[in-house]
Amino acid sequence: SKDFSALIEHAKKCAPPTEIEHGEIIGGFAHEQVFQLADKVIDAVKSGAIRKFFVMAGCDGRMKSRSYYTEFAEKLPKDTVILTAGCAKYRYNKLPLGEIRGIPRVLDAGQCNDSYSLVMIALKLKDIFGLDDVNELPIAYNIAWYEQKAVIVLLALLYLGVKNIHLGPTLPAFLSPNVAKVLVDNFGIAGIGSVDEEMELFLGK
Repeated sequence: SKDFSALIEHAKKCAPPTEIEHGEIIGGFAHEQVFQLADKVIDAVKSGAIRKFFVMAGCDGRMKSRSYYTEFAEKLPKDTVILTAGCAKYRYNKLPLGEIRGIPRVLDAGQCNDSYSLVMIALKLKDIFGLDDVNELPIAYNIAWYEQKAVIVLLALLYLGVKNIHLGPTLPAFLSPNVAKVLVDNFGIAGIGSVDEEMELFLGK
């Protein structure tokens, strides 16, 4: 048995924690909620107000070397929207990225398991625009990879035929050369370069 009484008594003598930040973050953009905004989203896409969506879901750590996704979000043009789920969003969900015609530029569906909602949104947009392939949508996938729980999310995307997914800033440890070759050859999976290189790749700038 473990006795934590001494630790508890010491904690009672310590000063209470002080607030280090305050504010509000808009969330709750699961697929049902986004479907209610469908008309606004469609009009914004057709008019060119929204040029592209970026799925920036996944997991991330706190190492300074992984600040890539903060910089990427900051440099995204103001006519783009981030679709996110998972803990990686802490890298950019507090940035003042603004909105497009009342649509927040960060649509947060929830946690890793809520990536399902992002898939539903993509499939709904495919139907609305009468496309045969989800890869024809103006959606890019720049996903943070940190731990193995995300394997099932990646496999679900591959099952749906989603191609050209970018993973970073480090690649999964289980990717042997042979497995990596299959993913690259069949699905176009790639790692990431610098933020400026990825901007040019995704947006043609």
